Amino acid sequence: MSRPLALLVVVLVSVCGHWRLAAADVGDFTPCLQFFYRSWPPKGLTGTPICQRYDNQYRFATLYSRARRSPWFSAYVYTLPQGKRPLSFWKFEPQLAYAGAAGNMIRFPPGPLDQNVVDSQAVEPDYINSTYSRGHMNPSLHHRTHEDRTATFTLTNVVPQKAGSNDGPWAKLEQTVNKSLAAFCLGQAYVLTGAIPYRSEEHWLKNHRVAVPEYMWSAYCCPKYNSSLPEELRNTFPTYAAIGRNDCNSSEEIVPVSKTTKKEFRGYDVRRMSLESLEMYLRDRLSAVVSVFYERCSGSH
Repeated sequence: MSRPLALLVVVLVSVCGHWRLAAADVGDFTPCLQFFYRSWPPKGLTGTPICQRYDNQYRFATLYSRARRSPWFSAYVYTLPQGKRPLSFWKFEPQLAYAGAAGNMIRFPPGPLDQNVVDSQAVEPDYINSTYSRGHMNPSLHHRTHEDRTATFTLTNVVPQKAGSNDGPWAKLEQTVNKSLAAFCLGQAYVLTGAIPYRSEEHWLKNHRVAVPEYMWSAYCCPKYNSSLPEELRNTFPTYAAIGRNDCNSSEEIVPVSKTTKKEFRGYDVRRMSLESLEMYLRDRLSAVVSVFYERCSGSH
């Protein structure tokens, strides 16, 4: 074993100062159920649960697909953001590579990558010189503290996303959700953002390593909200959902294309819809009955 690799393995298993004998942060959502409405993770999706831990604190939750090396969704509690987007280094999840590793996400080290890490999840070279950006499932924009924002910069929280989506209509959606929740949500807001694969044949980054979604979806649950909503927001509480295009050449069966959108963003439209409609599209595309929130966010108002 080379010295850099040996050092990395030591870091992986002892970053908290001791060996961990149980992979409590990967494979079970129990330690981080606080990020789901009524402590109820979505039903109908299968993958590897990750309780995303940074600086010895759980920050959000992710359902990860090892086979696709990308997340099915990330779940988090919205908090009013402060400050600028952090200049952060990309990180990875050590427990996907080594079951006995410590739970904190780790910054990618300089030099050659550990092959176990490469095999188990997406790594930085996957995105270099590709035509895709790193699209956050859980965006740093929706968090208050610097630590929570920094924690979103892990490759287990991103999917390959076209810049036309990431910098255009999808960014606008994240900003709209931010403004709506900041202004009218009176309690906690639970947010889920996920990926929808191609129907017939997966698309991949570099040698079938990282799966590219055809669409992205997002939904929030805010059971306690200000009843004095403006007319245009009446249908956005307690739940709100949307699907965005990640392929400008996709059919318009789910999201129509606006011909008036700026050229650089054309074909990456976002369609707002009810939670019921989102679940219908997820059921159709994933061939599974998907329930996003417990009883569709039917909390007391």
